[in-house]
Amino acid sequence: MRSTSNPVFRNMQPQQGGYAGFGQAPGAGQYPTDPYAQQPGYGQQPPQYPGYGQQPYQPAIPTTRPMTIDDVVQKTGITLGVVSLMAIVSYALTAGNHALALPFLLVGGLGGLVLGLVISFGQKYSPALVLSYAALEGLLLGSFSFLFTGQIAGASGSGLIAQAVLGTFGVFFGMLVVYKTGAIRVTPRLTRMIVGALIGVGVLMLGNIVASFFTSGGLGLRSGGTMSIIFSLVVIGVAAFSFLLDFDAADQLIRAQAPEKAAWGVAFGLTVTLVWLYLEILRLLSYFQGDR
Repeated sequence: MRSTSNPVFRNMQPQQGGYAGFGQAPGAGQYPTDPYAQQPGYGQQPPQYPGYGQQPYQPAIPTTRPMTIDDVVQKTGITLGVVSLMAIVSYALTAGNHALALPFLLVGGLGGLVLGLVISFGQKYSPALVLSYAALEGLLLGSFSFLFTGQIAGASGSGLIAQAVLGTFGVFFGMLVVYKTGAIRVTPRLTRMIVGALIGVGVLMLGNIVASFFTSGGLGLRSGGTMSIIFSLVVIGVAAFSFLLDFDAADQLIRAQAPEKAAWGVAFGLTVTLVWLYLEILRLLSYFQGDR
């Protein structure tokens, strides 16, 4: 006999001599000594059948729901809001006390790098970690913006920063249009090319830092000359194409019905690219000020 899927009825298994809750009937000529005392309900509790008096079965309610594009937009907006707020505070404090520029730059840069590696390799996309990373990046952006617009470049800070912000979001929305219209499709070959370019740019940056310890200007990638401008344009191009990988990753997670929490991972990836792009655009603009 096929067992039922209902847990209440599944517990009602037949027993020897009858069904659950019932004993054998007395045989012929066999009568209880006190028939009235044996009747259910007369001085005794009624027999308890399986499921009797228990709560009805309720299916388990899932604790998470699939991620949607609204989740990505909301989480990214919150993360960028924290970055912007901390950047404004950092810039204001640095402008009031120039000695804070270097500590903010080091704490924001190194702290953001370490926390970013923890989030990336540990796959720990919790709101606390992502927003902490955003706060550190805001600390970095504020001090970096002050240095390149106030002391290093000698330009009007508000004007140069506004140009960098407009340029950053202009590239972002431009690549979003390119992705949504299918003008450039994210294929495995394109992914390998972008990842290879990212590794190449990272190696050149690291090599330039190491070389600067032994030679003034290092490899000349950040000295403000023609090579610096070309290198910044290449980096901006690589960062722009990195948005395609971020958009594609978000689409794949939504199609795979990833949990809502995964939206924080997408917000983290977009924030990393946006911060990198802003820093490089601001650096490029500072090259044309004549003092760098």
